Amino acid sequence: MNNVKTSVAIDFSRSAVSRYVQLASLFRHRVESGEWPLDAQIPTVDDLAQECNVARATVRQALDLLEEEKLIARYRAKGTFVIGKPQEQFWCEVATDWSGQLIAPDGVTIEILTAKERLSPSPVEPPIGEMAAGYQHWRRRHWRNGKPYYLGDVYIDERVCARIPKKSFETKTSMRILRDLPGLEIAEAHQTLTLGSADPQIADLLQIPLNAPIAYVTRAAVDQSGCVVFVGKGIYRGDVIRLDIRLK
Repeated sequence: MNNVKTSVAIDFSRSAVSRYVQLASLFRHRVESGEWPLDAQIPTVDDLAQECNVARATVRQALDLLEEEKLIARYRAKGTFVIGKPQEQFWCEVATDWSGQLIAPDGVTIEILTAKERLSPSPVEPPIGEMAAGYQHWRRRHWRNGKPYYLGDVYIDERVCARIPKKSFETKTSMRILRDLPGLEIAEAHQTLTLGSADPQIADLLQIPLNAPIAYVTRAAVDQSGCVVFVGKGIYRGDVIRLDIRLK
């Protein structure tokens, strides 16, 4: 198939992300959009190198990533074919309502990285209540299908921590822990999501490339007295999340 394109050259220098990672994102989008349909043969390495004005080795590195993601398969003397769609990886929906925050996705396991340290979060923005005098901190990593997908720092008002069963932190979302706590009424909760890129530490913990896209989520909950009893600062890897918002 003749797939050498004559479109405007891609300027890979505009991003600090490795060139082969950017190229993989381009190819992944072609699979996702159907430009490279399922079961179809994709252009050769030579064609792609010519089209994108990069070295053949860079194209091979990009295709390696898609092969690891089971989006393509290479066959000797036959070529490279599309075998999957990237949408199938978007299995982590970021809940945008209270009830959704109570449910952990199926098949999730939670790893406790650090537990119950006296550590206070930075003040919540926008402010929704008075910060507590002290907090206990946990750092957790969420796994699914053998992959880490979420890194969360949990801060809970130390006055209520003593009533939380230790096992809860290994099985429940933070909001579910608070909802199940007798005598605690959550009067207001807030969530903010921003986008960024992975620094070396985050890249290591989430097992993603340096500068890969990530989503920062800050959550806070206020009790009936107006005290901020919970602050959560989470990081999702950007290649597995989906945000659905009902507009009407």
